[in-house]
Formats: sequence, structure tokens, C-alpha cells
Amino acid sequence: MSSYETDFHQWIEEQSDLLRSGRFAQLDVTHLIKELESMSAGERRELINRLAVLLAHLLKWEYQPERRNTSWRLTVNEQRRQLALLLEDSPSLRQRLPELLPRSYRNATRAAMEETGLLKSPFPEHCTYSIAEILDEDYWPGVRFGAT
Repeated sequence: MSSYETDFHQWIEEQSDLLRSGRFAQLDVTHLIKELESMSAGERRELINRLAVLLAHLLKWEYQPERRNTSWRLTVNEQRRQLALLLEDSPSLRQRLPELLPRSYRNATRAAMEETGLLKSPFPEHCTYSIAEILDEDYWPGVRFGAT
């Protein structure tokens, strides 16, 4: 049994040492591939989740203007900052946004319904915000001329 199964941290250190010393033939290639794919999937999940939180708050902002509050604004701003950092660290994820947006939007509409107590969704079936609008720190749906 390899250290991959018994001590993951040790396995990582062993693989790192093997890579640093150029002993590629000794690498645990099968598990390295598995872990790299898992890391990539984790980045996509983070993108989907952060986008869903952002979209849920944009929906609440637009569809319940009477309940707009500082907490919603702070959450929108924080999610936009975190998305910008994620896309800066992994620029190739930006091209995945159109593909991942529908899943994020579905999650967002469910969350927004739960958080607002709405029994029936007033939200469009498909996201009406462009990716540029979603990521734009000055975009607030239902607000004109940047006033929030």
C-alpha cells in the first residue's frame, strides 16, 4: 500500500521531492493525474459557487428593492472581488464562464427563493445579466446611473 492511501501529506511531499530531483520514473503518475484533475474540478466548483452567491444577491437586489441592505451590497462586492482574484489566478476559467453560468444561475435562483421566502420564483428561467455585468463592480440591476 502506498503512502497515497495511508498518509496523503507524506505522499505529496514524496511526489514533490521526486519532481524536484528529476526522478520522474518513480512518480505515482496515476494518483498525480487524479489529484490534478481534482484540483481543476475544485477551481470550477469554486467559480460556480461564488458566481451563484453573487447571482442570488443580484437577484434579491433587483426583485426586492424594498429590502436592499448593506449586507447584500457587501456580499455582492466581496463575491466580485473573490471572482476577480480567482480569474486572475486562473485566467483560463474566464472562458468557462458561459458554460458554467447556467448551473450557477439555477443554484442562485433556488438560494434567492429560500433566502427571500418566496414560494414561487419571480426570476427569469435563464440569466438575463451578461457576464460583463455580473463581474462589473459598478453594475447593480434595477439601479440607474450607478446610484445604489
